[in-house]
Amino acid sequence: MKFRTAVWMLGLLLLAVPAMAADVDGKWTGSVDTPNGPFPVIFVFKADGSTLNGTTGPTGVEVPIKKGKIEGNQISFDLDVDFGGMSFTFAYTGVVSPTEIKLRSDFMGMPFEYVVKKAS
Repeated sequence: MKFRTAVWMLGLLLLAVPAMAADVDGKWTGSVDTPNGPFPVIFVFKADGSTLNGTTGPTGVEVPIKKGKIEGNQISFDLDVDFGGMSFTFAYTGVVSPTEIKLRSDFMGMPFEYVVKKAS
């Protein structure tokens, strides 16, 4: 009897896991502090199960995210960015809450963090 109850509870837990996935769909805005002042950032995310799709970039320029993943309230993705003919890949991780995402990446070994907020 205890085994059957344990199996039933495990089944309910497994069914609840997808429901606990972060709600990342939509537009998120914020800024990154740079030596030249704040730089605005915009992300548009769309979840497809555990796959994260989307774009980022200033208005009129869209850079697709790559290798996007969602695990609970954790997200990760890569961005390939061209700086004057030099290509860089930024690997991002983030923690999603209902109103904001705390993002972390690094540039040439220098970590940086910032927050984007859900746009209304």
